[in-house]
Amino acid sequence: MNKKLTRRSFLRTNITLALAAGAFPTIIPASALGREGKVAPGSRVVVGCIGNGPQGRGVMNGFLAQADAQVVAVCDVKLDQLELARTAVNQRYSNSDCATYSDFHELLARKDIDAVLIATPDHWHVPVAVTAARVGKDIYLEKPMGLSLAEDQLLRQAVQKHNRVFQFGTQQRSAREFWRACQLVRNGRIGKLKHINVWAPASAPGGSTTPVPVPDTINYDRWLGPARFTPYTADKCLAEGKTWWFNSDYALGFVAGWGVHPLDIALWGHPNMFQGRMSVAGKGVFPQEGAGNTSVAWKVDFTFADGVTMDFRGTPNGYKEVNALNDFTAWREKYGEVKDHGTAFEGTDGWVVVKRNSLRTSPETLAEEPLDTFKIQLPRSGNHVRNFLDGVKSRARTVCPIEEAVQADTLCHLSDIATRLDRQLTFDPRAEKFVRDEEANRKLQLRPLRSPYDGWL
Repeated sequence: MNKKLTRRSFLRTNITLALAAGAFPTIIPASALGREGKVAPGSRVVVGCIGNGPQGRGVMNGFLAQADAQVVAVCDVKLDQLELARTAVNQRYSNSDCATYSDFHELLARKDIDAVLIATPDHWHVPVAVTAARVGKDIYLEKPMGLSLAEDQLLRQAVQKHNRVFQFGTQQRSAREFWRACQLVRNGRIGKLKHINVWAPASAPGGSTTPVPVPDTINYDRWLGPARFTPYTADKCLAEGKTWWFNSDYALGFVAGWGVHPLDIALWGHPNMFQGRMSVAGKGVFPQEGAGNTSVAWKVDFTFADGVTMDFRGTPNGYKEVNALNDFTAWREKYGEVKDHGTAFEGTDGWVVVKRNSLRTSPETLAEEPLDTFKIQLPRSGNHVRNFLDGVKSRARTVCPIEEAVQADTLCHLSDIATRLDRQLTFDPRAEKFVRDEEANRKLQLRPLRSPYDGWL
């Protein structure tokens, strides 16, 4: 598998900044210094980190780099990853105070913790986040969100009911090139928006299906959690090269795990896509052998109520066959290089193509236009973790709040369902249901959950 196409962290924080040496004084949770649930400005935000694999530790470094945040606890069911996280925290603060947990409930029970970073495997995202919201923790949640739209809805309900600050881990909203691209589109600088092209790495095929003994370093039953029981296999839970990413018991595959990034930018540039019924039709290629069973190639076509259309495709990630679903010849002729991921907005007067560290426009002069005077001004964030911490203190909305996070994740669910059913569907965003299609609506519902890991419902 090409490691360049994994869900790598996208942190703009320079963690090599000179950080204050020595331990912090006695920790007072920020929530104790405010009134009516609000955090007093200038107080320290106390953080717990749940899920300490490479992605979780990468985002955790963003918190460690902020002087007004203090990570006090880490939690993972894999002892090796837990120890790596504990060591990183203690080295940052030059002490040995970081607490470790294998059960996230114990971390969430700590009254001194204000906020949590959740970077577990995907099938644990919503159960942990809903529990955190109910006990009064603010939430930074790695993407994607739930294994069903019903899970997303439950999390949205919990965040809103308990007045929690929420940041979705779609870090591209905190990068200047994406902010600039969406500013240009929202302010009509490419004319009337007509079409959006979106691409992201597809799932990788293959992976062992042979049962092997569970390593002593992992609590496998707790790792499975609400997912159905299946035997442990050699590469299912590896820190690198893991196969759970591509198995529908634990994830939607990269149609969501990577796709949510460029789809979220499409949404940011065109929020009207959720203002009326949309049609969606898709085709996908699904492996018939190996550990992965999520789409290794796909093409999903959306038509929104305002007439704007969107084409979402997966770029090759170990799947060798070139077909109508993953042939990008026409896009390359227009935009130049097309690989990995990206979002392209096409209007009557030009186009904008954006990916990480790259912004291309036609006409080229659009890329240099001063944006500060534009009528529509999108939220500005230069650092995703910093934006979240500021929200925790002020109780203001983050750059990717729960409502918009659910919409971005919904696009992933619609794409997955459309490719599996292989027919045109009509989705009503207000009702959050498909129109007159019981089979499709069943795929939006909660999956069966394994006891006793269903207690979060």
